[in-house]
Amino acid sequence: MSMKKIALVLLLGSFGAQAYAASSQGQETPVETYGYSSKLDIEHVISITEPANECAPVPVQMTYEDSQGERHVLQYQVMGTGCSS
Repeated sequence: MSMKKIALVLLLGSFGAQAYAASSQGQETPVETYGYSSKLDIEHVISITEPANECAPVPVQMTYEDSQGERHVLQYQVMGTGCSS
């Protein structure tokens, strides 16, 4: 392997190690539950979990950053993907 490829692998590996260390130190973001009166400040959506394969309301979680750059996890209900027609 060339030196550039080795350096790239080491660099990317160090990012993963830092992310793992941060999450293993108990710095997980608490899950907030959405309500109709919730005031949301969503600047950037990072991820949304897939709904369960059921024909009923199921919880999903959205991870987002607010306008201050803080990360939040919001849980809310959506209709599952298991309904036919």
